[in-house]
Amino acid sequence: MENITALGGDVYEIDTRMAGFSGITAGYLILSDRPCLVETGTSTSAPVVRDALHHLGVGPDDLATVVVTHIHLDHAGGVGDIARYFPSADIVVHEKGARHLADPSRLMASARMVWGDRLDTLFGELSPTEASRIRALGDTGAVDLGNGRTLASHYSPGHAKHHVGLIDSSTGDLYVGDAAGVYLPQTGDLRPVTPPPDFDLDTALNSIALFQALAPERLLFSHYGPVQEVEDILERSAEELKIWVDLTRQAKSEGMDLDHAVAMVRDRTRGRYTALQADDETAEQFELLSGAPSNVAGILHWLDRVAP
Repeated sequence: MENITALGGDVYEIDTRMAGFSGITAGYLILSDRPCLVETGTSTSAPVVRDALHHLGVGPDDLATVVVTHIHLDHAGGVGDIARYFPSADIVVHEKGARHLADPSRLMASARMVWGDRLDTLFGELSPTEASRIRALGDTGAVDLGNGRTLASHYSPGHAKHHVGLIDSSTGDLYVGDAAGVYLPQTGDLRPVTPPPDFDLDTALNSIALFQALAPERLLFSHYGPVQEVEDILERSAEELKIWVDLTRQAKSEGMDLDHAVAMVRDRTRGRYTALQADDETAEQFELLSGAPSNVAGILHWLDRVAP
């Protein structure tokens, strides 16, 4: 199947084809003794992911675990559907996100407020998962991949208060979710993801420092794909956060409303990203994943809390 890429170490990247796009959201299958899916993608992606797992020999009762880095709909929107397709799998999530997988009503209502009618085409509807199948992680935890291999969980809020990073004891792969930003392999661009209401700069920088301390062999981005230049990318991730915060703080100090702040930050950062000088489709893809309005709104929300 053309949406499956073998990454070595029994790890397979699955393009979950969010909203029909390629190269936007990745799920990862660890085909160990106890097969584990990291990230489900959206609800509308669930059949794509199911078919990829079946193609890789993982039948309905073979999947042991589904782990999500956090409960945003581009990462976990398909959890309820995947749980139904693979009835033997445990569903693993940080304890701050667990109740929203069991009862997604509040999460879906707030997503509807943000996205409006676009919600249905971009994400679909997160279906509930039986509470008995959900395993909640604390600040650290581990998923048994079989044969002595584990996927260790490390609490990494900043992007979202229910976010974890996951490191594979066998490969040294670190699944970074959104805590290190969005990486675009076509152009090598990296941009932060700082949506409201949870973004907090110090917490986000501490999460990146934690990732550096874990000394991973490789970073696996949910958006998008594997990156070998671990130290360089994590340093860039911290630098990008500081630049966006500094510019947004300047806009706020000049009394700009959200629209003017977004326009200013977008204009001042445009030259940093090759994708925005590329073809329209690549630029649209980048903006969908790390939209300036959402990023600036999240930073302003944080600034209002820490420096009203």
